[in-house]
Amino acid sequence: MSYPSPQRAEARASLSERLKEQARALGFELVGIAPATDADGFARFNSWLDRGFAGEMSYLPKFRTERQNPNSILEGVRSVLMVGMEYGRGERQPNPLTPFPKKEGGTEPPVVLSPSPLRGGVGEGLQAQPPPPPPLPKGKGEQVLGASGRTASVNERVVFSPFPSGRGDGGGGSPLARVASYAAGPDYHRYIWDRLNTLAAWLEAEAPGSRTEAVADTAPLLERDFARRAGLGWVGKNTMLINTRRGSFFFLGAVLTDLELEPDSPSTSSHCGTCTACLDACPTRAFAEPFVLDATKCISYLTIELRSDIPVELRGSVGNWLYGCDVCQDVCPWNRNAGSRTPAFPHEPDLAWIDPAELLDLDADAFRVRFKKTSFWRNRRAGLLRNAAIVLGNIGDERSLPALEKALTDPEDVIRNAAQWAIDQIRYRTSSVKSGLPSAPSD
Repeated sequence: MSYPSPQRAEARASLSERLKEQARALGFELVGIAPATDADGFARFNSWLDRGFAGEMSYLPKFRTERQNPNSILEGVRSVLMVGMEYGRGERQPNPLTPFPKKEGGTEPPVVLSPSPLRGGVGEGLQAQPPPPPPLPKGKGEQVLGASGRTASVNERVVFSPFPSGRGDGGGGSPLARVASYAAGPDYHRYIWDRLNTLAAWLEAEAPGSRTEAVADTAPLLERDFARRAGLGWVGKNTMLINTRRGSFFFLGAVLTDLELEPDSPSTSSHCGTCTACLDACPTRAFAEPFVLDATKCISYLTIELRSDIPVELRGSVGNWLYGCDVCQDVCPWNRNAGSRTPAFPHEPDLAWIDPAELLDLDADAFRVRFKKTSFWRNRRAGLLRNAAIVLGNIGDERSLPALEKALTDPEDVIRNAAQWAIDQIRYRTSSVKSGLPSAPSD
């Protein structure tokens, strides 16, 4: 749908600005408009699929061709409104938790990079060009890390701790498992989608005869690609969309329309510079190279998307992550001072850190009551309790053994398998401590 000349340009600009105002009023801090042409990243997406990095996410190759152009979602689409809504990060560790990676001749404490702060102030606009973070010092005791091949010195290493900062243990004396920040609240799909539909209805009322389609991770749209083209940010080396003012802790959503709206200037520059903090800090070394994630090694994939057993060689690297992972975002310098305002998306602290031993006692009905309206519902009871057992095995607390032994009789194979692995880990470590042997986790 187009406006008649000569009022077309003025009407288009006016409607575009009013649409953005409506989006901000609904809690979307980031708003921009992109033309609905072929996705720039479609070729890269195809290459990523061909390399097998999607794992068991069969819906991605199934709708491969549909992601080339948003016309597959809304016929006659001309514009894509992209929005971002921040989510709370709650209480975080000074450094993200990582497991004990193996090393020849023994074990090494986990390595988490604390990148040096950006020099100068963070610019207000996306075109700001601050100097890149300075490289970390090299010195005695260096270790090559991650996809970057960069080195980290011994003073950058931190130890595993199962407790959130300032929280101690989980009430009953049990260590807590960590949840990715985005999941510590209601199911974001519904929360975002409801507001996008409100926005779409407003647009159709303002332009009678127009058609819209709301998308919140619910259709084959390369969202980060169109968000970059709408000026919301750039895609970082950790593959997250990053905004200079907001960092990367935000959800993306879209409203497609057959109206010709005024497009925003795209983000054409990367502000990652020489920084490789995200690549180096990844507990499972999931980045095949900068800007390329092998999802089959990513903790978020392993704890959410994967329905089968988590590969034995990656279980120790899951650490105490129960659902999802924030490591590559936590270490990003652009997130240091971002998100200081209270976001529109509700944060529920009780969902940010959870007692994994308690989860093992949930039957199907109890799980449904507790998690039906949250993101945890995505991988169902079997997936979440599998993860809980893995976390308990990594924490290694003998007090978890009764809950794990009870889980050995669970009807779900993945829960029983994870529970047995966790029991073996705890008993091995316990016997190692008593005998004075190295307490390296086993494969």
